[in-house]
Amino acid sequence: MILRTQFTRVLALTGVVATAALACGAPEGGGDEVGGPTSPPGTVTSPAQTEQVSQRPVGCTGHDEFLAQFTTRQKLAQLLNVGVTGKDDALGVVNDEQIGGIFVTSWADPEFLASGGVLEVAAASDVPLMITIDEEGGRVSRAAHVIGQAPSARQVAQTLTPEQTYELAKERGEALRELGITADFAPVVDITDQADNEVIGDRAFGAAPDDVVAYAGAYARGLRDAGVLPVIKHFPGHGRATGDSHYEGVTTPPLSDLVDWDLIPYRDLAGTGAAVMVGHLTVPGLTEPGVPSSLSPATMELLRTGAGYGAPPFEGLIFTDDLGSMRAITDYFSITEAVLRSLQAGADVALWISTDEVTAVLDRLETAVADGELPQDQVDDSVVRVGAAKGLIDC
Repeated sequence: MILRTQFTRVLALTGVVATAALACGAPEGGGDEVGGPTSPPGTVTSPAQTEQVSQRPVGCTGHDEFLAQFTTRQKLAQLLNVGVTGKDDALGVVNDEQIGGIFVTSWADPEFLASGGVLEVAAASDVPLMITIDEEGGRVSRAAHVIGQAPSARQVAQTLTPEQTYELAKERGEALRELGITADFAPVVDITDQADNEVIGDRAFGAAPDDVVAYAGAYARGLRDAGVLPVIKHFPGHGRATGDSHYEGVTTPPLSDLVDWDLIPYRDLAGTGAAVMVGHLTVPGLTEPGVPSSLSPATMELLRTGAGYGAPPFEGLIFTDDLGSMRAITDYFSITEAVLRSLQAGADVALWISTDEVTAVLDRLETAVADGELPQDQVDDSVVRVGAAKGLIDC
């Protein structure tokens, strides 16, 4: 039987393992992400054939015993975070596949949060669940019906000090924690002066790196100190990208331009204890033709090593943005292929918005491990990171 404990240190943030943190996330259903292939994918080197940069987090104890509790399929299930519509949907995927995490979507039954249904699902899982949500404030606020509405990031930066922002995030994080939420796909660290209603727009704290670092850093600390894992997004930077990856492939400025602007928050917030969400972005000079950043080994290596933009190595969790409904991915890849490619590339947790194909995804991943397409050691490293973020391993 897999160890059952309370999620007391969840993400405790030390959570995301040792040094660091960054994250890139999505607004909805895993959502507000950028990027993706601008043309149908051609023949590319399989991620499994590239040099893997993922390594077991340093300084951890108890990981061998933790890993020994799982079958290969159960390990792979720990690397999935899937959207649910309510308690019954969530209980089904927890009971059937011992899923590692669930995502509370905007279309979930409002009572799922309000009536304690999330806590009931968490109690039914043998291994503590990572329960995620998009709760940024402003127009991306999936718990507002329970904890009240908060201002957008742009409004926060215009009206509050960083210390007041910390207190706001801590208060809301504590409210989320009481509902059973353990990770929030926030804050946004994209840098933009877009109009409020554009894809990032008022979800960004500002149009200059220093402002974003100050306010997003305070927000991330507040969530962390409330016991909720902050996930900063959208790596490597959506603020100056073209279009909306919900509807099309999106391209950023070249990597050389991102280094001195969009990547600064990831460098400067590397010690905040956050996780990172990688967007579906085409990045000239970084991503391979037809392969968005969320499926790109080069992007994962950039984040893991920090090489080239002055960041320390990142040992925390790497999430993908939603792989199941954003056309930057779905126009070119099935969900089974997208999840496999994301894990091959070096992501730790694949996110998508439905439980419909969990069994098919796990079947494909099991085959990939058996056939050597997805290295077992790489899977184990990611499971250890997940376990550390859940407070089940000392790191």
